[in-house]
Amino acid sequence: MRTILQETISTQRKILVNLLTRPLSKLVLKLAPDISNTIRLESHLHEAIPVFEHCKYLYVMDEHGIQITQTILAYSSDSKSLGRDRSKRPYMQHDFSVNNFSLSEAYISKHNKRPSITAIHVIKDCQQKLIGYLGVDYDLRELPGTTHLYKESYKWQQIKGDPAIRSGLFAQHRMQSDMDNNIDNVLALMQALICEHGVFHGKFHFSSSRTTIWLFDDPYNYRLLSMNELNDPDICLAYPRHPYSELAKVPESAIPKIFDYFRQLRFADETIYLRAGSINVVNGMISLNFSCDGSHYLPYQEFLDKGMDFWFGTEEVEAFQYDKIIENICAAGCDSVYNLINQHRQGNHSEVFNNIPQLEQDKIMQELETIMQIYSHTE
Repeated sequence: MRTILQETISTQRKILVNLLTRPLSKLVLKLAPDISNTIRLESHLHEAIPVFEHCKYLYVMDEHGIQITQTILAYSSDSKSLGRDRSKRPYMQHDFSVNNFSLSEAYISKHNKRPSITAIHVIKDCQQKLIGYLGVDYDLRELPGTTHLYKESYKWQQIKGDPAIRSGLFAQHRMQSDMDNNIDNVLALMQALICEHGVFHGKFHFSSSRTTIWLFDDPYNYRLLSMNELNDPDICLAYPRHPYSELAKVPESAIPKIFDYFRQLRFADETIYLRAGSINVVNGMISLNFSCDGSHYLPYQEFLDKGMDFWFGTEEVEAFQYDKIIENICAAGCDSVYNLINQHRQGNHSEVFNNIPQLEQDKIMQELETIMQIYSHTE
């Protein structure tokens, strides 16, 4: 999980811990003397629930994790869980011998199937012997301190795709699509829609010959444009003219170059090629999905700075001496080569490929698979 997202979650947990620590400590002191009196326990819980204003449920369990009270809600109680064994639930897996209090990780509730979180505080008698547990359940929708929106960190991310697709990568090749046949017109049309008609997010599905677009004036709905629409320049008349937005992080002048890179990545190789690409001019992000089902998300300027050399290593071919790399890999023996091929199919990285562009790694693996097929045949 990304660091900024972890920090956001950690902050919310700290808020909740601060809200709960003192009220829980005070409540368990009231509960302890009445641990054998269900009516008294439920009375204490009803009195306490206004203090836990954001909680969904309050309940008490015995020392074995068996619920011994009804589940107390803000304005009622529920007897369905009376006698329920909660000992195996995620929130009960904490080592309470070390700490009397635990705030669980988020989990899906058993009955309501909602993302939830539970606070547990041990109940001890005057001799400090464990005699029960107090449980406080929260629905994540109702937690305090979670009203501000998590802000995405816009940095380059690479996400590996379906291993099944990677395993069959070298048995496939790019099929010329309708969009490929009309690529210049499609790119020009999308440029016009973005620069002059209020589209802030556009995605090309090159292999399936369609695009999806989102507009400033209607951001909650997307439009799907098939090749019938994309082949008709009059489609622009369906979207009112809209000046290029001041909200855009991507300069208008950068869009043609970005689209030119899309074109190059689509046609650069017949096995490893761009399957889909998108641009969001507001957050400045480019997304790329390749035939190996690997996806990349990166800021537009980083995409432009990397250029084609990053994706295909065209200038580094001699420096990397791919023939020598393949020779060294094969020298390790068949078992080692097969193991490397299997690792690559599963999306696992090997030190053999350190500092080699991802798409060039796939080319090397294609060559190795060809070699091993020939070798297996001669055997």
